[in-house]
Amino acid sequence: MQIQIQKLRESAQLPHRGSEYAAGYDLYAAPAEGKEIVIAPHTTAMIGTGLAVAIPAGYFGGVFARSGLASKQGLRPANCVGVIDSDYRGECTVALHNDTDEPRTIAPGERIAQLVILPFLEADFQQRDSLPETDRGAGGFGSTGK
Repeated sequence: MQIQIQKLRESAQLPHRGSEYAAGYDLYAAPAEGKEIVIAPHTTAMIGTGLAVAIPAGYFGGVFARSGLASKQGLRPANCVGVIDSDYRGECTVALHNDTDEPRTIAPGERIAQLVILPFLEADFQQRDSLPETDRGAGGFGSTGK
């Protein structure tokens, strides 16, 4: 699959896979000011990548946490999984949240998230007065056991 991409800033880096079979493409910080960004404890900062992408129709870009950044530094996308729609042409920005009690610093060029290109199905929601019965029914939140 080919995806068109535009660098909005000279400092922007194209997404890159860390290994041959990696599903995610690393996204790099490219703040407009070109300076480090300090994320205060338990707050969220918007980190620009300096990139805009044209994801093909029928797909979206899922923006996921980098496991090392999340587990070692307590930084993750604020919305847990971001969505880049195929018709969006603005800058790809990561809302990075600091779950720790210490300030965290993001330097320009640092890997901040990973982009996974995923297919999706369009749905035509049809309202009904009732739904087909199942064995599970309305049971949720642990109703099927451990």
